[in-house]
Amino acid sequence: MKLTLVTETFPPEINGVAMTLHRLVTGLSTRGHAIEVVRPRQSKADTPAAGPFSEMLVPGLPLPGYPELKIGLPVYARLKKHWRAAAPDLVHVATEGPLGFAAVHAARALGLPLSSGFHTNFHAYSRHYGVGFIRSAGFAYLRHLHNLTRCTFAPSADVVDTLAAAGLRNVRLLGRGVDTILFHPRKRDDALRASWGAAPETPVALYVGRLAPEKNLALVIATWKALRVMLPDLRLVLVGDGPSRRELENKYSEVHYVGVRRGEDLSRHYASGDLFLFASVTETFGNVVTEALASGLVAVTYDYAAGRAHVRDGENGFLAAYDQPAAFHAAAVRAAGTRARWPAIRAAARATALGLSWDGIVDGFAEAVGALLPAPVLREGKFCDRAPLPL
Repeated sequence: MKLTLVTETFPPEINGVAMTLHRLVTGLSTRGHAIEVVRPRQSKADTPAAGPFSEMLVPGLPLPGYPELKIGLPVYARLKKHWRAAAPDLVHVATEGPLGFAAVHAARALGLPLSSGFHTNFHAYSRHYGVGFIRSAGFAYLRHLHNLTRCTFAPSADVVDTLAAAGLRNVRLLGRGVDTILFHPRKRDDALRASWGAAPETPVALYVGRLAPEKNLALVIATWKALRVMLPDLRLVLVGDGPSRRELENKYSEVHYVGVRRGEDLSRHYASGDLFLFASVTETFGNVVTEALASGLVAVTYDYAAGRAHVRDGENGFLAAYDQPAAFHAAAVRAAGTRARWPAIRAAARATALGLSWDGIVDGFAEAVGALLPAPVLREGKFCDRAPLPL
């Protein structure tokens, strides 16, 4: 299969969607599929990466509120010319910005099969950036764009249900795996913990992710403060960066801010914590939850997305009713009150993560998009129109 992935976010950017898409195209490439990635150029020094797949870089502009991310420009004519000369079997549009919009319409103009991905609740983010009034219009746009494709892949069952109820057609589940070799409890580092003022037995609460309004960090910090009544020496470490960092540092100087971490360094930070506090209510999945499970942390999160899919309350982590701050506090208190059981909970978390294979995710995606192709494509490399298979 010859597949083109169009996305506004991809490595060298660091976020869950970029990581997920990189895993997907790398996995497809190693299975013998010819993959091209179309993405915005991140800087003047950014060049197409050498690897098992090819890249086509297009101009981009900074995303409002996320200056480190780029919105791809709507290069409709360039994409149409490129695909007319070398048509892929299928175009998968992973993001809904101007680049994704142009890609959908260019592919439709050429009669190319299309699928799409729903990865980020940008329509939900709007209320955190003072533009909540565009929420309805934003979702109407998303619904229109996704319904121009043959199917939309979403990362969790509750997102699938939400999108289907909101009028998106042919929504399919495409879960996410976790790298259990990279994220491993054995990466625990006492020297790193000491830099946080934590002795080997000192409890450490951890958050990993963007330091931004939509991540609900005020609740994370309030919860940490409440837990110190039970665990007076509890440390809090925030891993990541973002627009809220300076304000948080000014207000909560006793919190440890360690910035963005990558690869083995990130895995050491995960494994060196004990509790994982994740209070975001805007995730479509939340890769950090499964990374925390793989690292053997006692996770506290809301009952949706990755939490609902993989956390069993009181067994391998703790769940709170969605978007209920009092429930989140209560779940964290329950977690802190079971410290004697943390070894068993951590072991159960790790066991859960071991069942989340990226291989299965990649194979499932390849099978699902392959079913969208007209049968003659698979035999002769020619296109014909065929309705997608029933879900």
